[in-house]
Amino acid sequence: MSRPETALAGADPDVVRAALDAGDPLPGTAGFAGALDGHLVRDVLGRYPLFSAPDDPATWSHDPADLAAPERVPAGHVRTPAGDERAWSLPALEPFSGTDPAVGPLRDAIDGAAGGLGTGGLAVAFSGGVDSALLAARLDAPLYAVGFPGSHDLAAARSGARALGREVRTVELDHAVLAAAVPRVARATGRTNAMDVAIALPLFLVAERVAADGYDRLALGQGADELFGGYAKVARAPEDTRVAADTVRGARREVLRTVPDQLERDTLALRAAGVDPVVPLLADRVVAAALRLPGEALVSPRGERKWAFRLAARAWVPDRLAFREKTAIQYGSDVDRELDRLARQAGYKQRMDDHVSRYVESLL
Repeated sequence: MSRPETALAGADPDVVRAALDAGDPLPGTAGFAGALDGHLVRDVLGRYPLFSAPDDPATWSHDPADLAAPERVPAGHVRTPAGDERAWSLPALEPFSGTDPAVGPLRDAIDGAAGGLGTGGLAVAFSGGVDSALLAARLDAPLYAVGFPGSHDLAAARSGARALGREVRTVELDHAVLAAAVPRVARATGRTNAMDVAIALPLFLVAERVAADGYDRLALGQGADELFGGYAKVARAPEDTRVAADTVRGARREVLRTVPDQLERDTLALRAAGVDPVVPLLADRVVAAALRLPGEALVSPRGERKWAFRLAARAWVPDRLAFREKTAIQYGSDVDRELDRLARQAGYKQRMDDHVSRYVESLL
């Protein structure tokens, strides 16, 4: 499909032109992607998906299903007929002198990013952890939680909503609903591996309910773990062999490289369900503040992960939520466990290599 020379999603074209001229990777947007002056551009964190036909940037889409042979535009790149050229990389910003000086600027950046969203058509994906609790407290929008009955996330969402004086709408799953959604999610995301499908499924299913209730935007806490030091492998650097870096800040930078791939998956799943994602914790102003966090603000001397972020969150949420630990959505919702159960019931036993992925592939 041919598109206009300038058809940019997410940002004003003049802002992106200025960012290209200055080499500024964080020009104050919440991400962008599309055509600009006959080329394709995608922001440094890949917050919008972008694909084109091979060797033809004039034929492009935000949805790979629109193209016969989609080729992803890498985050931070410009694509021309001559090929891809890197335009931006995340900056290496000088860290704050300690945790205390970092918390105020981080809190202000989060407040500004959330305050600029507006609440028209907006709902919040809520699991009761600090990331979604902050959004729930800051945004005047309905809360939605998803999971199997008895799952950790549904229990945490209900108790978290009570702590905030809010109500939460729950999407309770069963095997029939999960099985019907698996091929739809796999087709929408273009992925069949077990991990990606297990992560995308609860997002897709909660988004379907949100869309059915008349909302077209869903606020998510995506990016918080990557930006603020939420992973055990970051906290354990350099001892953890899953990262190459020899510092916590270096390990955090490594995991940030996974954000474009994750956001592409989540965005495609949500849009297939009828809503657009909103990720205020990945707005440029928040990213810039996060990149200045010293190692001890990412992981405290006592080993508390996302330390400065939790301290900043106390401006909006009670301590029992600010310091609550929570598992990833595929585990907290029990979707990972029940997807495995569906695979085994279909004859794909655990002794088989990658049995869940093989089950997903069998449904397409």
